[in-house]
Amino acid sequence: MTARSARYTVRTGTRFRPRLVAGHYDVIVVGSGIGGLCTAALLAKLGKRVCVLEQHYTAGGYTHSYTRKGYEWDVGVHYIGEVHKPHSVLRRVFDVISDGQLQWEPMDAVYDRIVIGERMYDFRAGRREFTAELIRHFPGEAQAIERYVELIAQVSRQTTKFFAGQAMPRALGSLYARTRKLLVSGVCFKTTREVLETLTTNQELIAVLTGQWGDYGLPPSQSSFLMHAMLAKHYLAGANYPVGGASSIARTIIAVIEAAGGKVFTYAGVEQILVGERGAYGVRLKKDGHELHADVVVSGAGLLPTYQRLLSADVQERYGLAKATRNVVASASHVCLYLGFKGTAEKLGLPRTNYWVYPDADHDGNLARFKASNGLDFPLIYISFPAAKDPLWNERYPDRTTVEIVAPTLPQWFAKWRGTTWGKRGDEYEALKAQITEVLLRSLYRFFPQLQAALDFSELSTPLSTEWFQWNVAGEIYGIDHTVARFNEAAIHSQTPVPGLYLTGADTVTAGVGGALMAGVLTTSCLMSRHAGDVQKLLKDWQPPESRNSP
Repeated sequence: MTARSARYTVRTGTRFRPRLVAGHYDVIVVGSGIGGLCTAALLAKLGKRVCVLEQHYTAGGYTHSYTRKGYEWDVGVHYIGEVHKPHSVLRRVFDVISDGQLQWEPMDAVYDRIVIGERMYDFRAGRREFTAELIRHFPGEAQAIERYVELIAQVSRQTTKFFAGQAMPRALGSLYARTRKLLVSGVCFKTTREVLETLTTNQELIAVLTGQWGDYGLPPSQSSFLMHAMLAKHYLAGANYPVGGASSIARTIIAVIEAAGGKVFTYAGVEQILVGERGAYGVRLKKDGHELHADVVVSGAGLLPTYQRLLSADVQERYGLAKATRNVVASASHVCLYLGFKGTAEKLGLPRTNYWVYPDADHDGNLARFKASNGLDFPLIYISFPAAKDPLWNERYPDRTTVEIVAPTLPQWFAKWRGTTWGKRGDEYEALKAQITEVLLRSLYRFFPQLQAALDFSELSTPLSTEWFQWNVAGEIYGIDHTVARFNEAAIHSQTPVPGLYLTGADTVTAGVGGALMAGVLTTSCLMSRHAGDVQKLLKDWQPPESRNSP
């Protein structure tokens, strides 16, 4: 392997071998999504002996990338907000857990383009620019638009209070969760549609304002306004992409974990979290039944997979874990079309702007009709251009370009093939994938017809692919659904009822890289208990490597 290829290798983590494992760890982290990696990196920096176990061949969860036929695609990181601000909380956390090695590239000023039927609306970076652009399209709704921007900023400022209980011991955190209605705005406990219809009756404007609902998987009448406001505010100042591609996230964080004496193992699927009389004490791996022991186990595998798959029925019953899942369901599943084209993004005229394509302004109705019809009239199609976003892309993959197209789907379409092996599901499965591919390509060529002659490679993932590689319940992309009921559930906490077992990742805060990242901070604080202040001190005192030896 040359120095150049080593620099850009996508595979991350060390393949599990029993001889590489220590006899005992302070903390075992199950799953290497961004929540697990953040938790592990912070704990490692605080002196804990940490071991991360990932069942996939590469670490990173939804932040990993994969290669095929000379192309590379991200599988979940399409853009991230706030990190271009040097003093933002997200940027500070990323800097600490990557030791400043993770770099970011701004996307175009128009980071999202919302397509409603034949009409296009741009989301422009910057509060003033965003507001002015929408008022240009809806001049009679200026007051509603300005109030909307104020409201999402207000809710975003209150999220620290909303999620503060996740950093507290479980009993105190659950009590805190029951008092949140006294601490934050009432709109945090309403649906997105309920809140927006107090601002305007213009359904087209509501459709545009909720044009990113695919980022959390629920249309306006079903989604929590808290989730919507956090997402919309997250991107208000613009969007960014990791330099070197999505895999740079895991690669730089793993380097920090290993430098502090920790380990990140791949091909290390966990079969069961071991629980004794005093609580969790380790894990048993699927392969050869190998056991690893630790003082504490942190699961980043998700609430439902952890409680329903990784813990025995006896443990589930003993600790009443069904209570924590009574008001939650798995989120939406999706298909993703990974495309490779000959030619650079510049030559092919591709933007660093995401496209959100809708048939019309009725998001709720379109999704309901889609579910009822079992047809391919997708209520949403999302198009992303990762090769255009990464400034190092042309150096890594000369004269090649990638595009990704995502659409919601229904798990029942693929139910007959559950339990079959990835890549070996037969002609009928491949025929269905071909039909879906054709529909998604038509949407792409509608906006970029020049790509048709340049197509070199295509591959479609389904919920079965997601379930196979991400080890979730039904191919869901966002963990548990972001409903009002979910955020009202006080039983969901970083510390589980099982002594010594903690949760991290999107299910304890929110979907998205930012939400899962902050879950890592909150879980670490909760785990550190009376030493939680050490986490804040670590984040506050960190300095870039180049300034550490300065007088």
